[in-house]
Amino acid sequence: QVHLVESGGGLVQAGGSLRLSCVASGRPILPYVMAWFRQAPGKERTFVSVISWRGGSTYYADSVKGRFTISRDNDENTVYLQMNSLKHEGAALYYCAAGAGIARSIDAYEYWGQGTQVAVSS
Repeated sequence: QVHLVESGGGLVQAGGSLRLSCVASGRPILPYVMAWFRQAPGKERTFVSVISWRGGSTYYADSVKGRFTISRDNDENTVYLQMNSLKHEGAALYYCAAGAGIARSIDAYEYWGQGTQVAVSS
């Protein structure tokens, strides 16, 4: 079992930045692909970004490309999401997930955290 705990969410002004963290316990994250998803109120959970097991490959949703950066520190068992130039549509509950392969589908990920809330003000 991999237990994931997200942190770093909060209230930020539009155009501002936040850095989310996802700390894993139970097993090393090294064998896992790690991803971030988000879910706004009343909407489906959607893909944000994914990073390969050694960090050599990263992929982003078109809506965040150029503004968000995913990274991982396998020694610290932690994954990060640096979010810059946040827009109002970025307000959501952000989830960290671990899976076996690079994918944008929710079904591809076996382990999930409880999420951290991001709110964006005008």
